[in-house]
Amino acid sequence: PRLGLRHLQALLLFLGLVVTTILQFNVGVAVVAMTNATSSDPELPHYNWTEAQKSYILSSFYWGSAVTQFPGGYLCKRFGAKLVLFWGVIGSSLLTIWTPQGIYAASWRAYCAIRWLQGLCQGVTLPCIHQHLANWAPAVERTRLGAFSYTGFDCGNVLAMYAAGMLASSSLGWPGISYASGGLGLAWCLLWLVLGANRASEAPCIGQAEKRYIVGDNQRCARQERRLAIPWRGIFTSPPFYALLCARCADTWGLATMQTELPSYLSGVLGLEMHSNAFFSALPFLLMWSMCYVYLIIADLLLRRRCLSLTALRKTYNSIALWTPAAIMLALGFVDKSQKPLALALVTLSVGVSSAATIGSELNTIDLSPVHASILSGILSTFTNLVAMLTPLVVGVLVTEPTERGEWQVVFSIAAMVLFSGNVIYLIWGTAETQPWNDSESRPDSLDFEGAKLEIEAS
Repeated sequence: PRLGLRHLQALLLFLGLVVTTILQFNVGVAVVAMTNATSSDPELPHYNWTEAQKSYILSSFYWGSAVTQFPGGYLCKRFGAKLVLFWGVIGSSLLTIWTPQGIYAASWRAYCAIRWLQGLCQGVTLPCIHQHLANWAPAVERTRLGAFSYTGFDCGNVLAMYAAGMLASSSLGWPGISYASGGLGLAWCLLWLVLGANRASEAPCIGQAEKRYIVGDNQRCARQERRLAIPWRGIFTSPPFYALLCARCADTWGLATMQTELPSYLSGVLGLEMHSNAFFSALPFLLMWSMCYVYLIIADLLLRRRCLSLTALRKTYNSIALWTPAAIMLALGFVDKSQKPLALALVTLSVGVSSAATIGSELNTIDLSPVHASILSGILSTFTNLVAMLTPLVVGVLVTEPTERGEWQVVFSIAAMVLFSGNVIYLIWGTAETQPWNDSESRPDSLDFEGAKLEIEAS
C-alpha cells in the first residue's frame, strides 16, 4: 500500500526526534537566559557563571550519552526499539521537568548532573531509530522513510532555538523552557506506547500485503535474526565502517559547534538581544529542515531514474553537507559586528546546507549492515558523542571573552579543517554496498538444528 503502517512508524520516529532534540539542545538558549536578565519576571534568579562553567553544562549531556550509545544498540536488539526508546525518553523528560528545582538547590553543578543523567537516558535514541528503520523500511523506500524520520532532528532544532527563546523572554522565564520541553516528551511517550511496534511481523493492525512486502524485502524476520551473531571482527576491520566513522565525527564537530555555541556567538559578537537571538538562532535550522525535503525529493528522483548509484549519491550529498559549511566557516571568522547581515546570512547558509548529511552518511549504517544497523549506530554514536562532548570544552578554552571575534575565528577555522578532512576519507573509502559480514557469521548450533526432524527406524 502507498500509505501504511510503515509510514506511521516513520512519523512516530519523526516526532520522537523532534522531542529528543528539544530536550537535548534547548540548553544553548537556556544558559544564555539564565546568565542574562531576559525574562519579564524580575523575581526569577539569574547566575553569574563563567565561560568554563557554561562549557561544562553544554558538554555534560554527552558525558552521559557516550556511555549508553553502545549498550543502546545491544538493548535494541535484545528488547526491541519500542521499549528501550520509551524508557529513555520518559526518563529524560522527567529530569527536564525537575531541572529548575535542581538549579535552585545547587546552581550549575546540579545542571551538569541533570544533563549527564539526561544523556544516559537519551544515549539509546539513535541506535533505536536506526534499528526501527531497518526493521520497517524496505530497501527501495529506505532513503525516503529514513530521511523523513531524520527531519525531526531539524524540526526539533528550530523549536529548541526559537520556542526556547520566546519562553525565556516571557513571564515564564528560563524555567518555562524545562516545563514545556518535558511535557512534550511525556506526550510523545504516550503516542509511542500506543502506536509503536518493533517490527512488521509483530504489529497487530498491519495488513497482510504490507507485512509480506516488508518482511520479504528485508529478509530478516525474527527467526533469521536469532541465527546471526554480531560480526565484531568484520565490523572493526572494515574500511567503509571507519570511513563512515570519520564522516560522522566530522559532521558532528561542525554541527555541535553551531548547535551549542550559536546563541553565545550571536549574543557576544553580533550583540543580538534575546528576541532577535531566538529568531536568528532558529533560522539556520529552519532552513536546514526545509532543505531536508528538497534533498529528499532530488535524491528520490536521482535513484528512481538511476542517474547515480546509491554510493555516488551518498558521497555527493556528504560533500555538500561537509565541504560547504567548511568554506563558509572560514569566511565567517573574518566578519565583524559591522557586517551583521552578512554574518547572519553565512551562519544560516552554513547550517542549512548541512542537512544533506542525513542522506549522505547518517543512513549509511543501514546500507552497510541492515541486520546489525543498531549495533553500528551504537558504535558510531559513542564516538560522535565524545566529539560533541569535546566541542564545547574546546570552545570554553579558546573563547574566554565572547565578544572577541578573533577567538571565534579560531573556533570556526578548526571546525572547517575537521569537516574537510572527514569528507576526504569518506570519499576514498566510503560505500553504500552491504558488507559481507552482514550475515556471514552465524551460530552453528542454531543452524544445525533449525527445522531438524527426528527419524526413528522401525525395528
